[in-house]
Amino acid sequence: MPVIGYAPGAYDMFHIGHLRILQRARSICDRLVAGVATDEMILRAKARHPVVPFEERLEIVASIRHVDKAVADPYLDKFLAWRRVGFHVLVKGDDWKDTERGEALESRLGSVGVRIVYFPYTAHVSSTSLRDRISVPDRPGG
Repeated sequence: MPVIGYAPGAYDMFHIGHLRILQRARSICDRLVAGVATDEMILRAKARHPVVPFEERLEIVASIRHVDKAVADPYLDKFLAWRRVGFHVLVKGDDWKDTERGEALESRLGSVGVRIVYFPYTAHVSSTSLRDRISVPDRPGG
């Protein structure tokens, strides 16, 4: 049975950290599904609007050769994403490792046999740091 990997993310202002996570994720599975957070989910999770609208972020991520399929991810709870996608491995940046959120994620998804794999977080770049550097105001639609 092919191993399905799931790489959820906002993927706002796509950068090298996003690319590296997707490259590494593809190396540990047979099929990689990238869950692209909806604008509404980002607003709930981060209390601000993304810079790049959802449809554009979805198109960008879907065009990455390491990604077999990109899907909308409206869920803060990745267990709900698992129910929809049926993945075997979920990948996250290692900034989640040994945190309360990471441990809760491991417990919940581990109960259905999903393995969490952490990859090195690209500390020198993030969408938040890029946003801060260019002083993008928080406004609907970027």
